[in-house]
Amino acid sequence: MRVSEIADHLKARWEGDGALEISGAAPLESAHGHEIAFVGNRKAAAMAAASNAGCLLVADEFPEGRTTIRVADPRAAFARVVALLYPRHPPAPGIHPSTVIADDAEIALSAAVGPYTTVGERTFIGERSSIGANCSIGAGVHIGDDCLLHANVTIYGHVTIGDRAILHSGCVLGADGFGFVRAGDHYEKFPQIGRVEIGNDVEIGANSCVDRAALGVTSIGDGTKLDNLVHIGHNCSIGRHVVIAAQTGLSGGVVVEDDAVIGGQVGIGDKARIESGAVLGSGCGVLTSKIVRKGQVVWGTPARPLKQYLKQLANLARLEKGSEPRP
Repeated sequence: MRVSEIADHLKARWEGDGALEISGAAPLESAHGHEIAFVGNRKAAAMAAASNAGCLLVADEFPEGRTTIRVADPRAAFARVVALLYPRHPPAPGIHPSTVIADDAEIALSAAVGPYTTVGERTFIGERSSIGANCSIGAGVHIGDDCLLHANVTIYGHVTIGDRAILHSGCVLGADGFGFVRAGDHYEKFPQIGRVEIGNDVEIGANSCVDRAALGVTSIGDGTKLDNLVHIGHNCSIGRHVVIAAQTGLSGGVVVEDDAVIGGQVGIGDKARIESGAVLGSGCGVLTSKIVRKGQVVWGTPARPLKQYLKQLANLARLEKGSEPRP
């Protein structure tokens, strides 16, 4: 694909050799003459002069003198170019003969269902969706259009998934929440009879789990991305465009509002609320019923504002050296 064609796709202007053929994408430091790279920050800009990339995605302030495409956000533009150069090739529509499908399940003619998959009663699979090998899809499930389920995904009954969702291998949607009631000298299971609802453009990483609600709904909003090994407890409500990194766990009833960012290995207690735009640093712990305010950046256990956390670390370091802490 020529540089000029890539620029047209991005609705951006190019400089230099617009006829140069670009066949791949690569990091700035290892790209070759037929590949495109991006300059995302000042450090990368300093490295750009030594790069052999045929074309660079750059911001407006980048100096002239080589083949470039100027965009507002080079990193985001690079993601779009990668998708353009390496398009996903879905399997041909059809149902593998080894699948087991309930008589009243409805599967779009343009969908693909891989080998040894089971599809339960009253389940719907939408247009152009691709279901990998060895998936287990329960009864009353709705899977929207253009979804991709990799191999070995498990979806319990009565789960709704929007359009363009990506579910990676080993993830489980709709398992029972961790609900037990102490009855004398033992625990009795609290029936988990709620649902799971997943919005559009959601991606859920490998071996992640989203539990069904005890009553009501566990929900994940449009555009939210879960990394590998993330656990979403029963009755959680996750907003739109939330990002949650690996090995994070949310207890039951947690509310995460739109555009929040949650780092890896974060633990969030029952019924805590993370307001919109808040950032939780990796490894922090949010106590039960705690509220992290809108736009706040917190760190540590218990989670507290970043400035306060850093100050406490500095005071601790001074104590270790035998000096008096600052007031």
